[in-house]
Amino acid sequence: MKSIVSSCCAVLVLLASASLADPANKEKAPASGKVNVVLRTEKGEIELELDEAHAPLSVRNFLGYVDAGLFKNGVFHRTVTTGNQPNNPVKIEVIQGGADPSRKAELRAPIALERTSVTGLRHKDGTVSMARDTPDSAVSDFFICIGDQPELDFGGKRNPDGQGFGAFGRVVRGMDVVRAIQQAPARGQQLTPPVKILEATRKK
Repeated sequence: MKSIVSSCCAVLVLLASASLADPANKEKAPASGKVNVVLRTEKGEIELELDEAHAPLSVRNFLGYVDAGLFKNGVFHRTVTTGNQPNNPVKIEVIQGGADPSRKAELRAPIALERTSVTGLRHKDGTVSMARDTPDSAVSDFFICIGDQPELDFGGKRNPDGQGFGAFGRVVRGMDVVRAIQQAPARGQQLTPPVKILEATRKK
């Protein structure tokens, strides 16, 4: 009798172990790896879809600023159009924004550049990407593409180092707002006045 009970217990243990080992029985993480963020600006809302599956460092960095409230009272401060970059033979069209200028002391450490040759993401119309100077220097500033911008990808000629920029998401709503910001009054590439980001929140 004890032998039969022991055998049954052993079978049950094996079945339970098999069930736990089966990936189909594990609690599934979100399959998309996408997180949406809404930027509420003076000119309207821009909704971003961030691609954490392909650009985890950039997305986590951006969400760190969102969750800390550092984009509240941030600004879009730069517009790049075909008519305001006379000295650059490689033309692009973007708007650039960043965290609240009065909270610079709270900015996070620079992050590593997630090259488009690695992530597979591209600078298309509506792509959101990290602004940078040298590679691995991106902090809080980001830009949004107006039209396809292949020269911002790895191997592109906009940046002399050829490393490109770190794309990490795209606009899914509000490209009309992006274009309105691009066409706002500016002195050279500096928006005058900057366009305020009133709030940035995760979309639930």
